[in-house]
Amino acid sequence: MTVAIGVDVGGTRTRVMADDGESFDLPSSQWRTSLDDPRADADALSRLLVSRLGDLVSTVSLAVGAHGYDTTRQCRELEAALSASFSGPILVVNDSELMAPAMDRDGGIGLVVGTGSIATGRDEDGELLTAGGWGWALGDEGSAAGLVREATRAVLAHFDEGESVDALGRRLLDRFHARDGVELAFAVSAATSAEERGKHAREVFLAADEGSLLALSVIEQAGARLADLIALLLRRGVHTDTVVAGGAVIENQPRLSAALTSAIVDRGLPVTLQILTRAPVTGALNLARRASRPSTPNPPEQERTA
Repeated sequence: MTVAIGVDVGGTRTRVMADDGESFDLPSSQWRTSLDDPRADADALSRLLVSRLGDLVSTVSLAVGAHGYDTTRQCRELEAALSASFSGPILVVNDSELMAPAMDRDGGIGLVVGTGSIATGRDEDGELLTAGGWGWALGDEGSAAGLVREATRAVLAHFDEGESVDALGRRLLDRFHARDGVELAFAVSAATSAEERGKHAREVFLAADEGSLLALSVIEQAGARLADLIALLLRRGVHTDTVVAGGAVIENQPRLSAALTSAIVDRGLPVTLQILTRAPVTGALNLARRASRPSTPNPPEQERTA
C-alpha cells in the first residue's frame, strides 16, 4: 500500500516515485502551465497524480521538490494550495534540496551544476537561502551555459593579446561555425537559451584533455566560483558539513568536480563534497517517508526524571 509519494518537478521533466515501487516521468510542460502560480501548479499536479496513481494518493504523505520555488514563502504557498486536494502530510522544497536526502544526508547544501547552477541550504530557522542561479546571461557559474560563456571570453581575450588559436579556440570556432573572433562573439551572443549555448560545454573539457591551458583555467575558475557560492551560504547561516552536487555537468565531468574540491580545500571551507549518484526524486520520496512517520511524543516529566 502506498503511504508516501515523492515528486521532482524540474525545469524540463517531472519525475514521480511512490514507495510501492511505481514511478513515472514526463515533460513538465505537459502539465505545468506557468511558473510562480502555486494554485495552478497544485491543481495540475493533483490531477496528474490522481490520473496516474488513483484517488487514494490524496491521503498519502507527499513531498515535492519544485523548480522555481526559490523562497520559503513560495514553498509554503504551494503547500497551502496542495492541502486543498491532499489530506496527508505535505512538504514543498526547492528541487535542488532533493539531492542531500537522495544521498541519505540531512541538512546539506544542494549544488546544482547542469544547464544552469544554483546553491541552496536552510538556516537554523528553516529559511531557504540561495546563492547564484541568476540565469545564463548574468550568472549560473560553472554551468554548461556559464562554461561556454567564460570559455568564449577567454578565447576572445587571447585574440586581443595577439596569441595564436589553441585547442579551446579551435573547438569553439568549429562548433559555432565561426572564422574569427568577431564571428565567434556574434554567434555565442546570438544564442537564445541556456540550452542552445550550453550544449557546447563538452568542448571545454575536450580542449582541456588536449592540453589547452585556457580550457584548464576556465574549469579551475568555474570550480572557484562554485566554491564561492558554498562559502556565501555558510556565511549566511547554513550550518552543515556536507555539500551534495548534482546535474549533468558536475556528475559527468570529473575535471570540474576536482576543481571544486580543490577550491573548497583552498578556501578552508568545513564541508565535504559528495557527487549525486541517485535520482533526485529519491530524495523527495525519502522526505515524504519521513513526514509520514508519526512523531514520538515526549514522555511525561515524571518518566523523564525517574
